[in-house]
Order: sequence, then structure tokens, then C-alpha cells
Amino acid sequence: MTIVTRFAPSPTGRLHLGHADAAIRAHDHARTRGGRFLLRIEDIDGTRSRPEHVAAILADLAWLGLSWDGEVVFQSQRLDLYAAALDRLRDMGLLYPCFCTRAEIAGAMSAPHGPTPVYPGTCRGRPAPDLTRPHGWRLDMAAAVARVGALGWCDGDRRIAADPLAQGDVVLARKDAPASYHLAVTVDDAAQGVTDVVRGVDLFEATHVHRLLQALLDLPVPHWHHHPLLVGADGERLAKRHGAPALAAMRERGEDGRSLAARLRAGGFPKPAGVPILS
Repeated sequence: MTIVTRFAPSPTGRLHLGHADAAIRAHDHARTRGGRFLLRIEDIDGTRSRPEHVAAILADLAWLGLSWDGEVVFQSQRLDLYAAALDRLRDMGLLYPCFCTRAEIAGAMSAPHGPTPVYPGTCRGRPAPDLTRPHGWRLDMAAAVARVGALGWCDGDRRIAADPLAQGDVVLARKDAPASYHLAVTVDDAAQGVTDVVRGVDLFEATHVHRLLQALLDLPVPHWHHHPLLVGADGERLAKRHGAPALAAMRERGEDGRSLAARLRAGGFPKPAGVPILS
């Protein structure tokens, strides 16, 4: 079997060192095994995605010395696939419309609901909902789990028992987007023949939902590899909102991207000018 991995950034800002580490891990996992490495742009968020960020992503990856196979895939060109998946789940009776605003949900979830706050099911079972009002679509998690039974997946060399119920009734289509991350990534990975999902451990919990969606939609099950995240000297994960150094800024300063990639592979986190030493 040919190994197929992917890197799937959202063009809502510049890539940083954490993205570089994730892309290198996915790239090398495929290349060292004679496999294929795909690039997918998750631009389904039309309010925040920017074409200039797409161009920067392509330039950053080339600067790091990474190459991908085939054409770049854009989620915005795959909406029919997500609509078909939603229709199928709706026909199973597993979706319900949700009219709640973020403020309403935050208020309803102000009290503890276990280790991870989950949607309290405010709109579940609402009689004769008015679908002319703005709404998203949520998965009736209890009904979905009852339909497929016990599930699991392989993460590295571990076997994980899936627990999607802990995630609550997740959104599969938002008011302002035709599909959520959960639905789009699951459908796309299957459509592109991804065999190995190499991504950060921050997405580990989401895998419970993705495994359930695969079972419901009769999709193939990849092998997952969740890796640690790069963190700064303060112990916080590198992220745009925390001011992580942008690859584009490093590239524009004339730094050597291939050297940076080699240091990341070796586990040595670089210290760009003016940025605290990473730990």
C-alpha cells in the first residue's frame, strides 16, 4: 500500500514555526516510506481566508524545501462533497438544526459539564423548527453512537477506544459556512486517499468525532500519528494569537529555510532574531 499524507493549513494568517514542524513531519512520514505528500488548503471560512495567505503558504513550503504531489486542493471547490455527506446524515435522522448564537451557547455552558464543556442540546428535539432562520446543523451524538456501536483507531502504535459522546453534539455545518472542520476534513481525507494523518496532539480529541463520521459514512479509516506541539519559552504552544514568528518574515529576512527545516528535524528549535529562545 502506498502511504499518503497531507498538510492542510487554513489561509487565515501566516504560517509559523509550529506549522513548519507539522508540515515537515507529514512530508517526511510519506517521503521516507516512498509515499505521496498532498497539500490541501482549508479555505472554507470565507470571511477570514485570504488569497495572499495562500500564496505565502506555497512560498513558505518551497522555502523549507518541501514538495507536494499533484495539484493543490482547495476546500472551497469541494462543497458538493460536503453537501452530499450532510444529506446522507440528515436522511439517517442524525442531524438537527441549531439556531443558538455563540452568546446563548456560552451562557448555557457557564456551569461545568464534565472535563470538557459540551453543547447542552438546547435545539435538539425542537418541534417544527423554522428553517428560514439562520441555523447550523448539529450531529445528534447519542443517536449516532447508538447506530454504529463501539469504535476505535490506531494512533502510532497504540489502539484507542473512541469516545465521541464526550464531544457532545458537534456542529457539522455552521450558519456562516457550509461545513465544519470535523465534516470537511473527514470527507476530504477519504476522497484524497489519505492513509496516514500526521497532525498535532491538539487535534487528538477531534479524532473521536472523525472516527465516528467515517463509520457513519462508510469511509476508509486512516492510521493517525499525533505529535507533540512546539512551545515557546513560556510553555505556551506556538500560535498566531501568541505572536509566533511567521515563516514569511524569516524568509523575507533572507534566512535559510532548508537549514531551519534541518534543525527542526533534529529537534533543535531555532531562535529567530528578536524572538525568545524556544524550549
